[in-house]
Amino acid sequence: MVVSRPKNYKKSDMKDWLRNNIILMLLSGVVFIGGYFFLRLAYNISDKTPFTQEIILVILGTLATILITALLLNKQTSVELEKEQSVKFIDLKTHTYEELINTIEEMVLVENIDNRNLTKLRFHTHRLAIFASPDVLKEYRNFLDVFNETIKKDRNVSMDDANALSQALAKLTIYIRSDLIGELDLQSGEQVKKISKQIIENSK
Repeated sequence: MVVSRPKNYKKSDMKDWLRNNIILMLLSGVVFIGGYFFLRLAYNISDKTPFTQEIILVILGTLATILITALLLNKQTSVELEKEQSVKFIDLKTHTYEELINTIEEMVLVENIDNRNLTKLRFHTHRLAIFASPDVLKEYRNFLDVFNETIKKDRNVSMDDANALSQALAKLTIYIRSDLIGELDLQSGEQVKKISKQIIENSK
């Protein structure tokens, strides 16, 4: 159960950045290489002209600084945009999972699960197809099997049915937690099996 939350720059990201900034890098190379030969020529020509060499150095230094600054700002902007998109995606995921659990809670509490409730659950299924990780989708299928088996007789969740449903939901929330904050658990040194066991215990 691996999470894709705010990511560090990887090799593929660096390749994309190099590809997107190839023009600026070529221009920087032209400035430095061309500047070297231009300096040699200018120094020979400007020996008799006061301050000409210094002016040439200032101009070349300014051009090099502009190009390097443009490269750094471009990279910084790309990283910030990626981080912002990642945060927004996590927010969408979190909201989708919260709405799903709220809907399941409403359906368990009603005396009779009608077509409106089932339709609402189906729309949540479509939302999950967009945002959920493969592991969450797989476990959600298992939860639906338990849910459908529970309500197929009288469309009602009895006390015994509620326990089975709670266990199935607990297993689903394990994968939801992994999808949202699994990396944070790993960074903090928490064991995934220990967390999963605790979630199952709490649902009993």
